[in-house]
Amino acid sequence: MASARPVVVYPPDEDGGRRVRMDSEIAGRAYNLPDVVEFLRRAGVEEVNEVWVRRSSLIEWRGGGPDVWEH
Repeated sequence: MASARPVVVYPPDEDGGRRVRMDSEIAGRAYNLPDVVEFLRRAGVEEVNEVWVRRSSLIEWRGGGPDVWEH
């Protein structure tokens, strides 16, 4: 079994939002990649950007990768 990642981005809901969980808390709903970047910045991740988010092994994308935002 793979180890849990600290950030989980859940599948898109009916509105195109994806819940973002950091550790055990829901950070909010992201509607695009910049939203995920902003949640990480607010959590204290330094020098985070869209490229980092796309490549990071700390993020588990469920129901599609960083380009999937429609239900």
